[in-house]
Amino acid sequence: MNHEQRTPFHAIEYACTADIVPPQEVVIRIQSLVILFLQSITAERPSIMGLSMICRSKENSHGTRSFFGEDEPLFLSHLTYSRPFSNKKFTKAFVRVWMVLRISYKLLEEGKHATQRELFYRLLSEAPNYFRCQKQVNDAIQDVVAVVKCSRYSLGILASSRGSVTGRLLIQEPDGAVLDCTNTGSAGQVITGDLNCIQNWRFQSDARYILVVEKDAIFQRLQEDKFFYSVPCIIITAKGYPDLASRIFLHQLRCTFPMFPIVALVDWNPAGLAILCTYKFGSVRMGLETSTYVCDVKWLGLRSRDIQLVSKESFIPLTAKDRQLATSLLSSKMLQNKKAYQEELTHMLEFGGRIEIEALYAHGYSFLGKYIAQKIVERDYI
Repeated sequence: MNHEQRTPFHAIEYACTADIVPPQEVVIRIQSLVILFLQSITAERPSIMGLSMICRSKENSHGTRSFFGEDEPLFLSHLTYSRPFSNKKFTKAFVRVWMVLRISYKLLEEGKHATQRELFYRLLSEAPNYFRCQKQVNDAIQDVVAVVKCSRYSLGILASSRGSVTGRLLIQEPDGAVLDCTNTGSAGQVITGDLNCIQNWRFQSDARYILVVEKDAIFQRLQEDKFFYSVPCIIITAKGYPDLASRIFLHQLRCTFPMFPIVALVDWNPAGLAILCTYKFGSVRMGLETSTYVCDVKWLGLRSRDIQLVSKESFIPLTAKDRQLATSLLSSKMLQNKKAYQEELTHMLEFGGRIEIEALYAHGYSFLGKYIAQKIVERDYI
């Protein structure tokens, strides 16, 4: 049976995931890799062993729909490929993987953790010829996850976080301290990048909804207006494309409060929908960790039917990058069964413009809360 013919019941069996693994097990996996590497270079015919890793490509990504018709995340199969040292195209990437493995091994031995940003500065000072930007570090970490088949947290690496939460939520920390998210400042309660901490938080809430907003400015407006008192909700923002910690935090809320609908407020443009899809489906690049962070997020707004609420002066022409992203989303596997999403993207391309949430302020600052409340009450989301 090929993967196109598989039923939803086979999805979990078919998926390859990077699980949370005890430090001693990760250390053994790294040691095994080192032994195999040493054997390859000390053999009768020495060679440099290629790195075998899970293939993170569109060709190895799969999407499913559950028995109940709900959308489920993208996942990767167990297909692997070897990254050779001898290929000049991969030489530096090959070395980067080993350097991250070395640091990870040392962190685990010492019982410590480091953020991706801390890793970048350390690697920049130790190997400036191999690491020149944060993306190269992030990519190398993802490669290590694909080689060792465990989560980045298991490697001693913390997710950098920029997310915040506010609203009707009490967070009990492991030491017993309780954080009341209704009493935070305009910036909200910062979401920690320590994934173990997030998973050990205990939540209490009398909310009925979880609202995810794309922009920090919108988050601060809703916090200042105490929107969560008029509509009982928990409000989260990752200030743009969501970081891993914010996604895992949202997933934890979803597991604790499975009956709370999760709705998202994003700009009406291809990037806004891409942000929503990252929460909802995950991404190919991080496909090994999707089971720990994806949620069934509904699209509240902005949508094409909201164009009438915005003046023509607020329309912003689509850029070439916008159009390229829209085309990519339309052809993606995750949206093949999402006709409403495809229609919105097609409308964006035909309309030739995009609309930002702030355009609603033309009706006054209080209009935003009324707009969201009406959408939620009428269940006007897809």
